[in-house]
Amino acid sequence: MTTVVLVDDHTMLRQGLRRALESEGVKVLGEASDGDEGVKIALATKPDVVLMDVSMPGTDGIEATKKLVGADNRMRVVMLTMHIDREVIDRAIKAGAVGYLTKDASISEVLEAIRLAANGDRPMSPRLAAAMLTEVHKETEQIISQREEEVLQLVADGLGTTEIAERLYISQKTVKNHLASIYEKLNARDRTQAVLMAVKMGIVKLT
Repeated sequence: MTTVVLVDDHTMLRQGLRRALESEGVKVLGEASDGDEGVKIALATKPDVVLMDVSMPGTDGIEATKKLVGADNRMRVVMLTMHIDREVIDRAIKAGAVGYLTKDASISEVLEAIRLAANGDRPMSPRLAAAMLTEVHKETEQIISQREEEVLQLVADGLGTTEIAERLYISQKTVKNHLASIYEKLNARDRTQAVLMAVKMGIVKLT
């Protein structure tokens, strides 16, 4: 049976989450309304996963996570939050959190996140993942021009310099200049590395 500790300053949310989790076979070992109390309970009960609210009076969830993981690096902490904030997510991950859920997640998403975290994976709510992917894509759009993105997509499609030049009605020299610019912006050595990086960043797709 998977075990969890709930840390959130909203009593109704904790109670509702506890009922929902226990009805699905998850054992709640304890609850806490602030970060310090959560750390004490988690260290005493050793749950598979700690569901930790980000914003709490006194010691917040990020600081509590840092203390908890610092005391026992086997702890698997999944953060809970009302808002999508890239900076807060980065801080939580640096503190040692292995997952991140928005509080509007369904109970099935929470259960899946708990299962994944307990098994050593790093869960993230679909809404949050989609928002971060959109943000990353916007950031990369500012790095890579639209024309460079077109060139890179054609490279990913397997076209050579001559074919790309013909497809885009530009000279081969211009294609090479675009590629040189892409390599520099993505810090890539060659076409293959540039394409792989672009795929991971969501700039191009492999067909």
